[in-house]
Amino acid sequence: MNHAATRTERLDAAGHEPRAQRTAMQSAEHTAEQTAEHTAEDTRCSAQGADAPAGRAVVSVAHDADEQARNLVGWRQTYDQLAAGRFVGTLTEIPLDTMKVFCETTSHTLRQACEVRGDAYWFGIPATRGQEARIDAQPFGAEAFAMRPGNVEFELLTPAQFSIYGVVVRGEVLRHYAQTVEGVALDARLPQTPIVRAGAARLAHLCGVLEQRLDDDDDDHVDGEVARSARSPLSDAERNDVQAEMLAALFDACVQHGNDRDGESARQTPEQASRRRWIVAQAREYVLAHRSRPVGVPELCEQLLVSRRTLQYCFQDVLGMAPATYLRAVRLNGARRDLCGREAGSVQDVAAAWGFWHLSQFATDYRRMFGMRPSEARRAS
Repeated sequence: MNHAATRTERLDAAGHEPRAQRTAMQSAEHTAEQTAEHTAEDTRCSAQGADAPAGRAVVSVAHDADEQARNLVGWRQTYDQLAAGRFVGTLTEIPLDTMKVFCETTSHTLRQACEVRGDAYWFGIPATRGQEARIDAQPFGAEAFAMRPGNVEFELLTPAQFSIYGVVVRGEVLRHYAQTVEGVALDARLPQTPIVRAGAARLAHLCGVLEQRLDDDDDDHVDGEVARSARSPLSDAERNDVQAEMLAALFDACVQHGNDRDGESARQTPEQASRRRWIVAQAREYVLAHRSRPVGVPELCEQLLVSRRTLQYCFQDVLGMAPATYLRAVRLNGARRDLCGREAGSVQDVAAAWGFWHLSQFATDYRRMFGMRPSEARRAS
């Protein structure tokens, strides 16, 4: 078959492909380009690709507003610089398995046309105190943050020298977490408006969690020796802990002001008090039965068939502390008993046996709890 002759027959008098054929080809090329474009569900991709250490901060610097806009992978957006001067923007992001956490800082007033691509939700929390931004012409700042689902266009107006925290979470993850851990449908917890009135205290807590996670610390040390580089990937368990902590902080911030107890009475009947003690006891038994790995609050909620807030109320009422604080203390005390035993293994072996896989963090937590290093406890046994 003469392919050249066949193609010549398809050309018009000017030597071009017919319009219908050109349109079809262009449409196919556009579809292929869209298919290759990342969505916000690709949470492991950062401005520097997918090769960054998992769960570690990646920093990008831009000297053009549109370059800054392009650094956010999975978004369709255009930045217009509205004030004179040379633009500088930074993006610090932590790509995770089910979400991306970032902080964006921009030097000049910007008008941003934004859209999160795909089935994902964006939460935007001002990190600069005393300044307000606007989303769809509505101001938010001191006691509120912004939230938009994927595939919905919105407009941001941000002032000069402005920083904003961002969290993008996969939609399926939010829905599953809301149902299994919070015990509510996602639509019942998230407002339908672009602004969430969280209140100063909840917003400060959320900002504190974000700031802690985005702080790229120096190398960790244990007993004078480098235990692990701060640039090495986080383990699966560590990434799960980060994501669970972030989801809990986001859902706490979305609770309507003045409704902290979700309708639960602060007064307890004897039956309620007994049930709460039983839930705390069951949680402790479950953690001890799975001591070789850190059990998170979401897993406990699924196992005990209670919402996260119910679990929090139980621990607060019975022990006066948060579940995660108590359960970490249980594991630390178990490790202390093993280290002080006559047949104690190495510090690393004991830490691993109790689900502490990050040795430097174990040493820090242990010293904070007991006032000595794990190695000192082992030598004293």
